[in-house]
Amino acid sequence: MKKGELKLKRVSKCFKGFWAVQDVTARFLPQKITGLIGPNGAGKTTIFHIITGELSPDKGDVIYNGHSIKGLAPWQISRLGIGRMFQDVRVFPKLSVLENVIVALQRPQEETPFYALTHRHKNKNKDALKWLEFVGLAGQCHKKAEDLSYGQQKLLAIARLLARGFDLLLLDEPVAGISIPMVEKILRLLRELTERWKKTITIVEHNMGAILDVTDWVYFMNEGRIYFSGRPDHVLGAKEVKELYLGLVKEKR
Repeated sequence: MKKGELKLKRVSKCFKGFWAVQDVTARFLPQKITGLIGPNGAGKTTIFHIITGELSPDKGDVIYNGHSIKGLAPWQISRLGIGRMFQDVRVFPKLSVLENVIVALQRPQEETPFYALTHRHKNKNKDALKWLEFVGLAGQCHKKAEDLSYGQQKLLAIARLLARGFDLLLLDEPVAGISIPMVEKILRLLRELTERWKKTITIVEHNMGAILDVTDWVYFMNEGRIYFSGRPDHVLGAKEVKELYLGLVKEKR
């Protein structure tokens, strides 16, 4: 079995009588990029919360590398190799770019940013710079994270995930709100991460051009369910998807 393989088996989640996720079965292909698409409120973010342990499913199971992770705490799931980038990136704004990645390199016994920064080692600097160079931020390493552009902060968030050594990356709208050149750069990095670094990536994204360009498989969600799945061109070309999401085909009456 390849590292980074994730399966959802008939997963459901209910909030006060409302089923946010209903009977979802999906496989996140190892060392591939899978897209989760659908309108707001479709259940995509809830799926991410369930995978990372922030929510526990009411029904079904989550299988990672052949083992159930249902009921594990978020920190336990993180240590198994699952990392998440939030839409609002969540970097440390007052720390330098380099320090942000050094903090991500800390071992389990080094659970505070203060420890990581006061017990800095040369090898950690070297490892941090390796990932900053990979994402194109090595020249910005002494800047405060808050002084980076929004797109650069997304690059920094990716570098932090890579520094932690995660095998499965969950990325929430990685190319939303950034310039076209930055979109193209991030998409190139994502493809390189699967091909060169053997990462498994799942993205929630509303940029359909990005979905077409970078994903290997797509799940279309609506009202908590998976309505359609397949290759990105197949899914986005489906009449049902256009009707439910893209609004490009009017229903015949």
